[in-house]
Amino acid sequence: MQKFTFSQVSDAQELIQKLAHRHLGEQNVEADVREILTNVKTQKDSFLIEKIREFDCKEFNSPLRVSESEIQQGAAQVSPEDMEIIAEAARNIRSFHEAQLEKSWFQTREDGSVLGQKISPVHRAGLYVPGGKGGNTPLISSLLMQAIPAQVAGVKEIAIVSPPRENGTLNPYLLAAAYLLDITEVYRVGGPWAVGALAYGTESIKAVDVITGPGNQFVTMAKKLVQGQVGIDMLAGPSEILILADDSASPDYVAADLLSQAEHDTLASSVCVTTSSYLAEKIVECVNKRLENLPRAEIARASIENFGAVIVLPSMQMAVELANLIAPEHMELMVQEPWNYVPLIHNAGALFLGAWSPEPVGDYFAGPNHVLPTQGTARYASALGVQTFCKKTSIIASSMKFTRTKAFAIAKLARMEGLEAHAQSLEARKIN
Repeated sequence: MQKFTFSQVSDAQELIQKLAHRHLGEQNVEADVREILTNVKTQKDSFLIEKIREFDCKEFNSPLRVSESEIQQGAAQVSPEDMEIIAEAARNIRSFHEAQLEKSWFQTREDGSVLGQKISPVHRAGLYVPGGKGGNTPLISSLLMQAIPAQVAGVKEIAIVSPPRENGTLNPYLLAAAYLLDITEVYRVGGPWAVGALAYGTESIKAVDVITGPGNQFVTMAKKLVQGQVGIDMLAGPSEILILADDSASPDYVAADLLSQAEHDTLASSVCVTTSSYLAEKIVECVNKRLENLPRAEIARASIENFGAVIVLPSMQMAVELANLIAPEHMELMVQEPWNYVPLIHNAGALFLGAWSPEPVGDYFAGPNHVLPTQGTARYASALGVQTFCKKTSIIASSMKFTRTKAFAIAKLARMEGLEAHAQSLEARKIN
């Protein structure tokens, strides 16, 4: 893991650019994904099945939709203890997202006009849940983090897509999570063709209004290309963490948390910014030691070597400035009095305060959503939430008094723009 000592924040500019553009090292997949989406439009189910046989299950001959009895059978394979853990996580996530619900509102003016905003859920949402290593590392939390906000928003129809395992089934833990949430529309299909199916519809899968969920570069590109046909949550890149640490931090805690993201992906980014050169040295030692025993050590090591760093700056003021410039997906405040830093952090997908708030607490159990903006987009973007599945409709009920008394002014504004018919629409309502 590289250690850098900078005398000023501007010295880190090259590193900031490297972290922000680390996805550019991947091949350009847009042309391939465009062709895939075209084939989904024209061939529908037959193309989905062709791709499932090519990438997931060679002898796939099952219906695309998982039956309710299969969902129940999958849930039955999960121990009561594990079911309760999933259920408790779901309760925490639901409680947090219920606090996000916005209400419709109205205001009445003195002239009798009524203005307002109506909050409505979309009718149908499609949730992409990655299969994870052939279905052997099921992303249960990803299903919970998408489905629960959609349910809280009031979405009537929720469809889940996830790539099948080699035997054509979905992992029982994914089915158990769906079962706990009373979701019965689940499809064994993944990849960019699954995104296309959700966007355009096929014989088996009805088109949706919003598509959410993380995925590889092909899935992300598919979401980018169908945006406009449907709404999407975000274009999420590789995972990332930045830890602000002072000399009170435990180097082993910091190392463990850095590796919690590095094991995701060789393109994941794990950065610590500190004022302590001694702490920086210890963190590097702890990272190397912990890497020796990680099951996903090869992935984590590549991530750490290419996109990991411990940065030493002269002051915490500079450290905060750098953290805001990087605008990470996850930011941990491993400092004394972390609450004092909260007003200073402007760009982060999620903040984790203190030594007892490691990032995985947020990933799985605390309640806030773990689908977060990456690669600097925390400068303007937010976590997936209830609002992702809602739309806002303006309400305008002008009184006769308002429209008639303001008709001249509104018509004059319309003529300033050269729109005569707009002006005449108002003048038709003037008092004769």
